[in-house]
Amino acid sequence: MSLPDWWYGILGFSPWVAIVYTLITTHITIVSVTVYLHRFSAHRALELHPGLQHFFRFWLWLTTGMVTVEWTAIHRKHHVTTETEDDPHSPRIHGLRAILFRGTEFYRAGATADTIDNYGKGTPDDWLEKNVYSRFLFTGIVTVLIVDIALFGSLGIVVFGVQMLWIPFFAAGVINGVGHYWGYRNFECPDAATNIVPWGILIGGEELHNNHHTYPNSAKLSVRPWEFDLGWFWIRCFQSLGLAKALYTGPVVEKVDGKNQIDMDTTWAVLNDRFEVMARYAEAVVGPLVEEEYGRADRATRQMLKRAKSILCREETLIQESERLRIAHIVDNIPVLATIYEMRVELQAVWSKRGGGGEELLTAFREWCSNAEATGIQALRDFVEELKSYSIPTLAVTTS
Repeated sequence: MSLPDWWYGILGFSPWVAIVYTLITTHITIVSVTVYLHRFSAHRALELHPGLQHFFRFWLWLTTGMVTVEWTAIHRKHHVTTETEDDPHSPRIHGLRAILFRGTEFYRAGATADTIDNYGKGTPDDWLEKNVYSRFLFTGIVTVLIVDIALFGSLGIVVFGVQMLWIPFFAAGVINGVGHYWGYRNFECPDAATNIVPWGILIGGEELHNNHHTYPNSAKLSVRPWEFDLGWFWIRCFQSLGLAKALYTGPVVEKVDGKNQIDMDTTWAVLNDRFEVMARYAEAVVGPLVEEEYGRADRATRQMLKRAKSILCREETLIQESERLRIAHIVDNIPVLATIYEMRVELQAVWSKRGGGGEELLTAFREWCSNAEATGIQALRDFVEELKSYSIPTLAVTTS
């Protein structure tokens, strides 16, 4: 007994066509989330042509049923309340497993009226949004199911399942869960965000979550030369067609050869680039001195110095009690590491002066540089010389 023709789809496509179709459609959904919902709607990191905005809205209605104002509001609240009880989807509060496998539930629970009122400003509020996209949430999804079955028959049900699970698992689960739990950190931003891998391909660049939490308004999520952000690739493609314009890609600073005076320009440039400055401090000051001490230490001290660089440079709010004890032990026993640790803490404190006005900030920064040079530690002196070269370009333009 043979199966009816519709079992294979009306066009009789092979399974390989179904696989390609699934990869293409899920990738368009990922691009819609990372470029439109995330970088454009939530953070205003770029401008998008109205026609492209509408395409993304329509596609997300078809393939996810997500409402722009809800997603935007929840994500903005996440940045304001990261790692606290008010964070809509923190694995540090709710557990990694819960966020990884039930991420969509946390989005639904977080879409309260108060959250939307407080964080959803500037999102679409036109006739289509009110009468179609927000009103008939499942109509688009049912349409996709019908199309999938029509094209691929019974295999279309599997295709539909993958399409429906792609965003809930990878975006709501992996990024919000693993992206705050496991990976590497370029910057010690004041939360636990990590870069899951350096190549943001599968989830459109969202894998570079630590970079994003450090520079949330940047349209480009890759920072290091070896990192790749597929979402940024698509933004550049849209720019070449006149459909997009990146507004911000990180701090605009430059280093001027021969500049050796700390002025207000230097201070603001260093402040704007403070996360990179602190990362540079870890690489140019802490790292070499830890290695130097490790090289001449006895066995017991070497054990104490394992992973000392990362612990001595960690964001204060993320230091565990066991690590505090290790820091105290290092500081008590190795004077030079005690000095560079204290200088790092003091430099971090300089940024808090920015609310008191430019002169207060300039005075605090000059004092820190003078104290750093007075330590006699060559690595610190070289670091200060590098800071003196910082400047803000006369014409600060968005660069690639």
